[in-house]
Amino acid sequence: MFKKVLVANRGEVALRVMRACKELGIQTVAVYSTEDANTYPVEYADEKVCIGPAPANQSYLVMASIIAAAKNTGAEAIHPGYGFLAENAEFARACAENDIVFIGPSPSCIESMGNKAAARDTMKACGVPTVPGSDGVVETPEEARRFAEAVGYPVLVKASAGGGGKGMREVHDPADLESQFLAAKNEAQAAFGNGDVYLEKLVLRPRHVEVQVLADKFGNRISLCERDCSLQRRHQKLLEEAPSPALTDEIRRAMGVAAIKAVRATGYENAGTIEFLLDHDGRFYFMEMNTRVQVEHPVSELITGTDIIKEQLRIASGEPISCIDRAPFQPYGHAMEFRINAEDPEFDFRPCPGNITKFDMPGGPGVRIESYIHEGSRISPYYDSMVAKLIVWGSDREEAIARGKRALQEFKIEGIKTTIPFHLQVLENQAFLDGEVYTDFIETEMGEN
Repeated sequence: MFKKVLVANRGEVALRVMRACKELGIQTVAVYSTEDANTYPVEYADEKVCIGPAPANQSYLVMASIIAAAKNTGAEAIHPGYGFLAENAEFARACAENDIVFIGPSPSCIESMGNKAAARDTMKACGVPTVPGSDGVVETPEEARRFAEAVGYPVLVKASAGGGGKGMREVHDPADLESQFLAAKNEAQAAFGNGDVYLEKLVLRPRHVEVQVLADKFGNRISLCERDCSLQRRHQKLLEEAPSPALTDEIRRAMGVAAIKAVRATGYENAGTIEFLLDHDGRFYFMEMNTRVQVEHPVSELITGTDIIKEQLRIASGEPISCIDRAPFQPYGHAMEFRINAEDPEFDFRPCPGNITKFDMPGGPGVRIESYIHEGSRISPYYDSMVAKLIVWGSDREEAIARGKRALQEFKIEGIKTTIPFHLQVLENQAFLDGEVYTDFIETEMGEN
């Protein structure tokens, strides 16, 4: 096992990784921007190194500064968390070139799965179901039109690189195809430095279901059941739950088998997530693979009794998966994660940075908080708006919902607007209570235009 790990991230995920390290007897190094100098993760770490000013492109995205911090502090490995450099193959390669272990998959794996068009081809070749799509990158509006006419509208234009809903456009009307195609390319170029796009047949009103996987260098490959991430706004997840209320035992087994096929086909090692679309007929299709730990990993931890961050550390250090003897996993109970963001739901989820004047967290059985915030903390306009993740567990979905409602009501945050009122509204919605949640839930059930 490692003696010292540098955490190349900030906020709640940095603290989550540091806590796992401490339990394993690993010392930690925090890197931070001047904006984050007084945050709790920096205080919590055994060592700290300032790597630049507030803008991420001058601090958390500067690979040379992070590598130098690791070498100067004697860190043997770097955990990238999620976001920033977590899925950057160049950074993973730079770590290897400097004899530093990147806690994640190989650079080649990141590259192959980061290109969504190439990833689709890989999945098709190994027998994982995929949505009908173009053969690789589509270069021109004319090519896009030929594909759309062949499979029928609606279609989805998708960036080959990146994620987070950027570079994606739905096209329902042939007259809009060229403008939406070009808009997706331009957005992808601006966001990822890569304007390549491909096309897929659009699955109408799907559910977004993903499978958490772990794989080590000894050939052990396991799935930690699935998560339902269908409740989203503009392709950004807001609430996740595990297991999915939409899956039968048969579909759950088939989806798990498909996820392991994907892992085997790519030679994947460490923690990752295979994302699927599920249609109304119970058919599922590969969407993409996230080559990192996910924001929503705690719900999988709660229904499987597995610490995914510790498993990442074990795998990266050359140890086998510690929970392999408990596979195959069956979900135990039900878990939900509510993303508490500094946003105003009444005004189109407008970001609301500012100073926290009150921060009273809920507690009690089955309640877990992932946050780096305390009273007096500042939510910076420079970074993601997440304040905390509230995760609850119950013996079944009904108890998890009741516990989530109670915990949200107890959670008192003042000084900024948050998404707590929105989540309470969701838990009163009959469609949600019935488990009928699709990716258009907010538009169809919450009144958003």
